[in-house]
Amino acid sequence: MEQKSAPVGVFDSGVGGLTVAREIMRQIPNEKIIYFGDTARVPYGSKSQETVTRFSKQIVRFLQTFQVKTIVVACNTASAYALDELEKESEIPIIGVVKPGARVAAEVTRNGRIGVIATEATIGSQIYSQYIKELNRDVTIYGKACPLFVPLVEEGLWQDPVTDEIARRYLTELIDIDIDTLILGCTHYPLIRSTLGRIMGGDVTLVNPAYETARELKELLEEKGLLNEEPPKLGENQYQFYVSDGAEKFKRFANSIIKYGILSAKTINIEEY
Repeated sequence: MEQKSAPVGVFDSGVGGLTVAREIMRQIPNEKIIYFGDTARVPYGSKSQETVTRFSKQIVRFLQTFQVKTIVVACNTASAYALDELEKESEIPIIGVVKPGARVAAEVTRNGRIGVIATEATIGSQIYSQYIKELNRDVTIYGKACPLFVPLVEEGLWQDPVTDEIARRYLTELIDIDIDTLILGCTHYPLIRSTLGRIMGGDVTLVNPAYETARELKELLEEKGLLNEEPPKLGENQYQFYVSDGAEKFKRFANSIIKYGILSAKTINIEEY
């Protein structure tokens, strides 16, 4: 397979990484995507670094069976816990979702107060703080774990009074300390972006790492001469989706957020990799 026409591998602990896949489809529409969602072992946010790293290595081995030209770790927890290990062991470029979001937040903040909302694992890892501080020492980062956002998003309660109420409770302390930039540090969160933006108010810049990651991927592919310039051939299966459990439920959720025709998903036994 010619390298340019090889697919991009994308993986997540479940469905949240579909927001990253959606941005890749929008921004680099000629690329083929092999997506894996680890729906049998979700969530990663409450698991140890050792476990998340082991899971991530299995998924990378699975994606490599498709001769992918690059891999996007579309999960903040796996980006925080496993990316360094994955990069060491891989011959192809691997990017995560944390660095692109951190870079933009460091650039756009005006008052040096940056909020990060994410899973407990991502907040606990301090990974956003570490990257942002490397880029801009004069900022203060305020992390806030928002564990209920993921189940609310997965239940489809994107525009719902319950989500509004929970969001207000989580975000009040960030509003009180006058942050001017908020990183949506979990790939589920862009789906409730309008709610978060309304509660934070117009003066706060929301940073969507899914969007920034797709931009970074495009730059990486251009730089390495791997950008696919050929549109997909008629009848070609441009996007393939695999999960470790619950393919039907995944498919329904995927179709609710990705408007590129009906998607199908296959279940595979990831423990074999």
